[in-house]
Amino acid sequence: MLRSHLAARFIARLVAALLIAPPFAAAAAATPTAKLEFNRDVRPILSENCFHCHGQDANHREGRLRLDDAANATLDRGGYAVIVPGQPDESELIARLISTDEEDRMPPTKSNKHLTTEQIETLRRWIAEGAEYQ
Repeated sequence: MLRSHLAARFIARLVAALLIAPPFAAAAAATPTAKLEFNRDVRPILSENCFHCHGQDANHREGRLRLDDAANATLDRGGYAVIVPGQPDESELIARLISTDEEDRMPPTKSNKHLTTEQIETLRRWIAEGAEYQ
C-alpha cells in the first residue's frame, strides 16, 4: 500500500514536471547566446584557415594584411576595410569568404583550406557584435 502510494506521488510529480518544463525550455531557447570571444571562438578559425597568409609571419604574409592584429584588420584600405566592427555586410572578410568568384574567394582553392558555413556565421556574428580582439 505504501509503495503504491509513493509510486502514485512519483508519477504525479513527474507529470507535473513535464507539464511545467516546456515553457521553461522555450524561455531558455529564447535566451540570447553569450557574446563571442576572439580567443575562444574566432582565433581558432582564423588560425586554421587564414593566419598562414595573413598572420604574424612577414615572410608568408599576403596583401600586407594581418588578421591577428585589430588595427591592421580594421584599417581603411582606400574605401573599404577587411573588418568593419558592427557591420559584417560591409566587411571585406565576409565578402571574400562567401564569394562565388574563385579568384576573389578566400581562402584560395590552392590552399586546400575552407571554412564551414558555421565558421563563416561565427565570424559574421563576431563582426556584428563589434569584432573585439583579445
